[in-house]
Amino acid sequence: MTHQEIAAAIYQLVGPKANILSAENCMTRLRLILKDNTKIDLKSLQQIAGVLGINESGQELQIILGPGKVTKVKEAFDIILHAPSTQKLSGINMDDSEILHQKIRQKNSTPFKLFLKKISSIFLPLIPAFIACGLITGLLNIALKLMPSIEQTAAVQILKIAGNAVFWGINLFVGVNAAKEFGASPMIGGTMAAIITHPGLSEITLFGQDLLPGRGGIIAVLLVTAFSSWLEQKIRPRVPELLELFLTPLLVILISTFAAILFLQPLGGIISEAIGFAATNAIEQGGAFTGFILGGTFLPLVMTGLHQGLTPIHAELLARSGVTILLPVLAMAGAGQVGASLAVYAKTKNSRLKKTIASALPVGIMGIGEPLIYGVTLPLGKPFIGACFGGAFGGAIQAFNVVGATSIGLSGLPLAASTDHILFYLVGLITAYSVGFIATWIIGFQDPEL
Repeated sequence: MTHQEIAAAIYQLVGPKANILSAENCMTRLRLILKDNTKIDLKSLQQIAGVLGINESGQELQIILGPGKVTKVKEAFDIILHAPSTQKLSGINMDDSEILHQKIRQKNSTPFKLFLKKISSIFLPLIPAFIACGLITGLLNIALKLMPSIEQTAAVQILKIAGNAVFWGINLFVGVNAAKEFGASPMIGGTMAAIITHPGLSEITLFGQDLLPGRGGIIAVLLVTAFSSWLEQKIRPRVPELLELFLTPLLVILISTFAAILFLQPLGGIISEAIGFAATNAIEQGGAFTGFILGGTFLPLVMTGLHQGLTPIHAELLARSGVTILLPVLAMAGAGQVGASLAVYAKTKNSRLKKTIASALPVGIMGIGEPLIYGVTLPLGKPFIGACFGGAFGGAIQAFNVVGATSIGLSGLPLAASTDHILFYLVGLITAYSVGFIATWIIGFQDPEL
């Protein structure tokens, strides 16, 4: 049986799709977490050609296939699991709701948006760590301003390490996540990130130039991991199964290392430096005007999904300078939403709309703006414009004072604790609230019928 036939035979016995909660593999086993494994015909599963054994561990069903083969069967299994609804795989069809969902998703997805979503997905698992480390650093900075004498204590030194930890290891984390998103081995991606970050590079001179560990930061890691992932996908199908476990990673790392050092890391360095210069120079030189434009146009950017491409820029700025001066500016868009929604609450006679606003405002103040966008300002139209004005004026104040954030993932009021100028940030936040409120009050809106 081919790898595709083995995967299809397994799917027929463990499916349908709703019964498969997750599918992973180790070096020898296809590991399936099933919603219900009580009705699985284990005897038939064992008799599939190529299946070497079966092991059950709670809800996890382990199908032993052997090194090399398990990787290729897993790839074929993923294709079946995520197949387009128009295809019939081994007589199994998706239900109507899944078909409709995929049609909508395909209609609204462009290659560029899908690319941005993939990039965003690389950083999404890191957000909790960014938030925690950023808050530790921010709160520690406040404490040191109030009590500078505690700076040399062991507890403070440990907290400094904790606050910096995610940024110290960010290249490795991004390498692992990027390889996973690009459909390759996560640890090979992490290894490639480690190679271009290794301190030993500083002792090497190549073509008369001293190598610089970590040059290009996250941008270089993304380039290198994208290349190694592409290379792995090209090499793996061409390597005999008996040698796949050893030969594929060996060839990928050997080839990718020299491609990274000679070409990709220098290119990443150029791009990284250009991004850092453009972002910081735009705000430092453009000041309030740049902040006004960025803060005022960020909500429409969110509507198009293009904001997902900003995540690596924030992360790169954090890795380079310890703060991102873009985030406080862009966070003002959400604050404008809060002010606009307050104006709607004050003017509307619709009790249902008042209830929607009352439930969405607390999370809006905390920096989660989607309920206010899609439940209040956007459906009403004009309040969305009022919110943009609030974001513009708030962004102008943040940019004028060059407020920086020490973490990403936070927004709204909580972001204040992770900024290097808390007072200026709060002034900008209140300004965005106020202007969003006033603009919406003046522009008005058509009150929905009761």
